[in-house]
Amino acid sequence: MTNNRLKDRRIIVFGSATGIGAATVKRLAAEGARVCAADINVEGATQVAHEAGGETFAVHVDIADEASVQNATEAAVSRFGGLDGAHINAADLRVIMEDSDALAIDLSTFDRTIAVNLRGHLLCTRAVVPYLVKSGKGAIVYTSSGSAHGAEPTRPCYAMAKAGVNALARHVAARWGKEGVTANVLAPGFTVTGEMKKAMEANAEEATKWADYFMARTPHTRLGESEDHAGVVAMLLSEDGRWINGAIFDVNGGSLMRA
Repeated sequence: MTNNRLKDRRIIVFGSATGIGAATVKRLAAEGARVCAADINVEGATQVAHEAGGETFAVHVDIADEASVQNATEAAVSRFGGLDGAHINAADLRVIMEDSDALAIDLSTFDRTIAVNLRGHLLCTRAVVPYLVKSGKGAIVYTSSGSAHGAEPTRPCYAMAKAGVNALARHVAARWGKEGVTANVLAPGFTVTGEMKKAMEANAEEATKWADYFMARTPHTRLGESEDHAGVVAMLLSEDGRWINGAIFDVNGGSLMRA
């Protein structure tokens, strides 16, 4: 992708060292954006920024920590002079294999899932919205999941957090839409990211069951890949997406079809 659809757009990507976030950083930079790649794994984010090229740089962020989120946001604003967009993508997938069912789940797994996958998204929202309002053309894309709409016998904490992200996006769209801010959601189907691969390696037998389960329910030739999502995020952060607000984009190979 070599067009300049995002030329000079100032964008921060929270959760950018691997997977969907890393692919998105590269796609945004290829379309001309100035990108801050923020991640708790700053070494990984630095490598992604190097590969993306252009005016892309990395900062450390722990989205479970309010001060860290604010510092990362201010680093991007200081470098770029403002913000026009944010992709709030960070999640802790290391605990997903421990996310069993409502009776068996250890509440520490629930607490960690909510702290990062939902509360962290609120912290990122609070940090970036004032700058997006100043921009007059600000856009947020949240990464949610089809699990927020579907039904599974496992992963209740993950699904609850992602349903909350969808609600947060609708709130932002309704509250700041009149001030030029759009908020939309990318809802991936089962996507084999780098972090997911690590989680799968830690529990190969369970991971194989997951892969077989999702492949059997996907009317496509394969499961999702990170690059499948990056183009959707780029569109929503560009002028092509300016009249889309409060929407959820299911990018899942057809595994969940809904109006």
